[in-house]
Amino acid sequence: MTLTLHSPLDMHLHLRDEAMLKVVAPLSATSFAGGIIMPNLVPPITTISALVAYKKRIIEAMGAHDFEPLMTLFFKDSYDFKFLSEAKPYIHGLKLYPSGITTNSQGGVSNMDIEALRETFEAMIALDIPLLVHGESDGFVMDREREFGLVYENFAQNFPKLKIIMEHITTKESVALLDRYENLYATITLHHLLITLDDVAGGMLQPHLFCKPIAKRPEDREALLDVALRAHPKVMFGSDSAPHPISKKECCGCAAGVFTAPIALQVLAEIFEQHNQLEHLQAFVSDNAKRIYHYRPLEKKVILEKSPFLVPASYDGVVPMMAGRNISWSIHSVV
Repeated sequence: MTLTLHSPLDMHLHLRDEAMLKVVAPLSATSFAGGIIMPNLVPPITTISALVAYKKRIIEAMGAHDFEPLMTLFFKDSYDFKFLSEAKPYIHGLKLYPSGITTNSQGGVSNMDIEALRETFEAMIALDIPLLVHGESDGFVMDREREFGLVYENFAQNFPKLKIIMEHITTKESVALLDRYENLYATITLHHLLITLDDVAGGMLQPHLFCKPIAKRPEDREALLDVALRAHPKVMFGSDSAPHPISKKECCGCAAGVFTAPIALQVLAEIFEQHNQLEHLQAFVSDNAKRIYHYRPLEKKVILEKSPFLVPASYDGVVPMMAGRNISWSIHSVV
């Protein structure tokens, strides 16, 4: 049994930099046609020159693979129309991080007041630049995304022409917002379709499943599965694949992030097959994103086959999700 996916896209991807970039970039570039690249390096990508230089490093790290890095800038409320009009040809969105809420988000936005953000948001609307948001408050960890829903609603109501992507949603409340506001969209990760907090910390702590936003309750996972499996037109795949060296995961003060890039398409095929929804996988991993972002990707066919694949224990010191386990689908070829 085989399954052909046309130009699969990863609409939320961390490639890091330097040695880590050289390890992980080819793993995404092998099986995806393109991806939205996160800008939270140290220091973050806030200028056009830094963005152009980072994109060049990504392309060099990919080698001969056909993959288009879709670049973003780290959101600053000081961006004005002049700057954004100059940046527009180079970017596919601005990524807003609440300050200090996740990996390398220091220097993010500390004031979500509408008036403080108005000039930048209005410039983004005029230039048709999407707003990508890591949506968490600084409250109790299980409530952070739900609490941030009020911010999403405030943004959506006050700027109805601003395209807002709720990144890596994890709660049933975030899912409900999709049908409430025309300008809200969302990415969903592989790992949040599979795990709950119980898988992370219900027994022995599983550091390679620790991520932000943290995995939630079974009913939240079911809500995510519902919209992903039927390829709700406002959701798209974004792996949030976030590599860290073993020394940063298996330690006191474990870094947040699940590394899924090498197995994402294979495990998604497994999930969609288990629920008799394979016909919707193409829309979830490509077609919806193309429509939402008005993007025409590189032509690339990824042919999956129903044959076991043993997930490596690590990729040059980066441990993937399901390390050492057999999964039921593998990549047969890429055209």
